[in-house]
Amino acid sequence: MKKSKYLKQKGVTLIEVLVTVSIFAVLVFGVSAMLSDIFTNQNQELLSLSNIDQARAVSSSFTNEIRNATTGSDGSYPLNQAGDNQIIFYSNFKVNNGTVNRIRYFVQDNSLYKGVVSPSGDPLTYNLLSESVALVQDDLSNGATPLFYYYDGNYNGLTAALSQPINLNQVRFVKINLIVKNQTTANGTGAFSVDAGAAIRAVKDNLGN
Repeated sequence: MKKSKYLKQKGVTLIEVLVTVSIFAVLVFGVSAMLSDIFTNQNQELLSLSNIDQARAVSSSFTNEIRNATTGSDGSYPLNQAGDNQIIFYSNFKVNNGTVNRIRYFVQDNSLYKGVVSPSGDPLTYNLLSESVALVQDDLSNGATPLFYYYDGNYNGLTAALSQPINLNQVRFVKINLIVKNQTTANGTGAFSVDAGAAIRAVKDNLGN
């Protein structure tokens, strides 16, 4: 008598399907999170580098302008105001028509702005209502730390800064200290500092450039 042959088909149970789908979902989520972190960190690092480059550009522009500070077109003294977070001076840096611009750097809402007034009229005067203001650096973290420092003719790199209120006639060297938020990570709380300074050529005596 021949034995009956049964064709046994092996199926996949519902539990196995659910386990497989769960594992796959976990893997997909993990890969997605990893890729998201990679791109996020890359963007944050690029933003941080951009902030550093911007701060360096601002400090470079400022030092060139303050180095070329001179008597205003209306006869004003080269340095008009010397505050911790605002400075006003007259400079002919990158001015081709022979006039001298009134330049104001000031901090507002943790951002640094630059205002420029070109002289007009006859005789030449500075109409403050015509000031052109532009944002030059955001994410400032100076807090109570001054942005600008002022030194007399004895400045040698180690000399203490002049105390407020500043006697404008004593100032021979001005320094800017930009403390900018570090954007390397999305929740980063650190900061980096960019500082530079220059002597005011029009009033210097024993200082170098």
